[in-house]
Amino acid sequence: MNCYVSLQFLLGLAQLCPCHTDMTNSEMHEMNQPLGSHLRAKRSWVWNHFFVQEELTGIDHHVGRVRLNFDNRDGSLIYVLSGEGAGSIFTINNRTGDITAIKKLDREEKSYYKLNAHAINVVTGETLEPKSEFVIKVLDINDNQPEFLDGPYETSIPEMSPEGTSVIQVTATDNDDPSHGKNARLIYSILRGRPYFSVEPTTGVLRISSQMDREAKDQYLVVVQATDMLGLPGGLSGTTTVTINLSDVNDNRPIFQFGLYHMNVSESSPIGTSIGVIMAEDSDIGDNAKMNYSIEDGSYVFEIITNNETQEGIVILKQKLDYELQRQYSVRAKVTNSYIDEHFPKDENSGQTTIIKIRVEDADEPPVFSLVEYVMEIAEETPYGSYVGTVLARDPDVTNSPIRYSIVGCSLFSIDDNGTIIITEPLDREIDAWHNLTVTATEKNNLQQVSEARVYVQVLNVNDHAPEFFQYYETYVCEKANAGELIQTISAVDRDASVEDHLFSFNLSSEATSNLSFIVRDNKDNTAGVLTSQSGFSRQEQPVFYLPILIADNGNPPLTSTNTLTIHACECDENGGTQACTYGALTFSMGFSTEGLIAILACILIILVFVFIILGLKQGQKQALFPEKGEDFRENIVRYDDEGGGEEDTQAFDIAALRTRTVMRARKTRKNITTEIRSLYRQSLQVGPDSAVFKEFILAKLEEANTDPCAPPFDSLQTYAFEGTGSPAGSLSSLESSISDSEQNFDYLTELGPRFKKLASMYGSRIHVKN
Repeated sequence: MNCYVSLQFLLGLAQLCPCHTDMTNSEMHEMNQPLGSHLRAKRSWVWNHFFVQEELTGIDHHVGRVRLNFDNRDGSLIYVLSGEGAGSIFTINNRTGDITAIKKLDREEKSYYKLNAHAINVVTGETLEPKSEFVIKVLDINDNQPEFLDGPYETSIPEMSPEGTSVIQVTATDNDDPSHGKNARLIYSILRGRPYFSVEPTTGVLRISSQMDREAKDQYLVVVQATDMLGLPGGLSGTTTVTINLSDVNDNRPIFQFGLYHMNVSESSPIGTSIGVIMAEDSDIGDNAKMNYSIEDGSYVFEIITNNETQEGIVILKQKLDYELQRQYSVRAKVTNSYIDEHFPKDENSGQTTIIKIRVEDADEPPVFSLVEYVMEIAEETPYGSYVGTVLARDPDVTNSPIRYSIVGCSLFSIDDNGTIIITEPLDREIDAWHNLTVTATEKNNLQQVSEARVYVQVLNVNDHAPEFFQYYETYVCEKANAGELIQTISAVDRDASVEDHLFSFNLSSEATSNLSFIVRDNKDNTAGVLTSQSGFSRQEQPVFYLPILIADNGNPPLTSTNTLTIHACECDENGGTQACTYGALTFSMGFSTEGLIAILACILIILVFVFIILGLKQGQKQALFPEKGEDFRENIVRYDDEGGGEEDTQAFDIAALRTRTVMRARKTRKNITTEIRSLYRQSLQVGPDSAVFKEFILAKLEEANTDPCAPPFDSLQTYAFEGTGSPAGSLSSLESSISDSEQNFDYLTELGPRFKKLASMYGSRIHVKN
């Protein structure tokens, strides 16, 4: 069974879209033919593509018709539509099969719809044929204008760029169907920005059509338009803006504001003084406007430094000026760019020059010394008023003011108005070998003009100190020493300075010609040895020997001194070690003289006397304050942590003494305290540690001890293990043993075990006898 597309559908399609179909006449002819003539149908119907134009206004636009070839139109079957938009966008006449669009369609939202159609027998309700799919395509119309989705645009290009340089590419989009006519075919044009810019019509590339100078104008606004339908009449268009900033290039050299600058500077200005400022202008910006200033003629008096913040040239003084020597300077300054652009000729960056005339102003200057430092010499011990040296200062000004000199902070030297320095008292090299002086020169006409110079005076050595022993020597000789035995090696020292090394000689003094016991041997190395000249010495006959030794130096003239070496005779052991020396030797071995030792012993004796006196006074005070010291003190409160010692413990402490409130203890005889013990025991059964009476008693005793400055330190405060009142066991204290038999019954002690056997035999048996 063959099926075909209704001619009514084709005619309806021609009416809906007479101008916008892309089908050719041959295609239309083929569609007008029954499909069965050239298609082999697998089922009894085949659906084709339907077409409908978008944006049609109104309702119920006929799209097409579906129909079975065996439909007799007798109402025996109905058509059913399903799929995309079925019922909401498209409806079908279930009797005729006509499909209608009930809403306006937009191809940009959805370009086609897939639907299914099938026929149902009205009587049986059975589907006559399986569902068949067909497509409804929405035909495009030019209803969308071009849009620049990335606009507006902004870009930057270097100034003075050549013609044809690409600036930026702009791109517009059209939502219409690019495959349907020319609805989405775009062309670009410039509405604003000529003659400096142009745009390629098909690509949207913006190019430079004329060179531009940033210094003249640094920003341009270009308006670009995109039109669809290739710009034909009826096409839609959209625009965007392109902001183009011109970046700077170093195409301008700096230029001085003035061709001549005048500056003044005082001759007294210190090195580094800022004299003035020069300024050049550069039309460029940023790094291209940075400049370097320099002095072209290579002057050594001035220099120019660049202030990187303000781009000014600061003229700086490099050397001291002297108005009397030169009063005016003329220098040529040059300015160049710090960064050179290689795209521009070198002469463009060669720099510009200007002239700076600097006038030196006269100033009252302080005196100037002929030298910055002076070094002078003078021998020590030179008499008062001796000449040391001369300093010289002058006034550099034209006035040539007279100068007055002075020495600061030193009274050993003086200076006159001619600069002559003399000493005011003899100098000693051994105290100070150098003297550092500060000499000031002051203009007499202007006391504010003062300058200073350093003067170093060296004191030359004179041999004015004789040599002496290097140290104190403790020398001993054994009684059994043999002749020629070395007992001491000595050396010398000289406080004088020597151009060469000191050389000392040692000899016995003429005073020791009668000495037959010792000799001195010079070792020729600034040391000498003392040797015995006899055998055997007796410390009883002569315990000490005094040996005068003459020491001479090699000065000019040489000086000598006599130094006495003290030698003690000692008893020695077999190895030569000293065992016993004379009293004098002992004192010297301790490092004390005889007089010093006597003084020390006297001090020790005086201290001992004072100690004995103080001890005696303290002993007398103790006997007067405590006459009962010989008695046995029993005023103690003792704490027991056990059950007690029984009967034998009753006489250990005099508890009755605790009741006394006397601060000063009077001497009294011992009394019988049995009755008091009984009374206290009874009270103890009624008074506990928390009782006010007990607390009052303890506080009273503490107050007594605290206020007594002579109280002995062996008083103590202890506590009893107090059971308290009302105990069912009663009290086991032996103090109750003195209470009458009528009040106590101790028969129960026999039941307490062997530990209370002694008490039971003592009290229980006695009670039994009395009964």
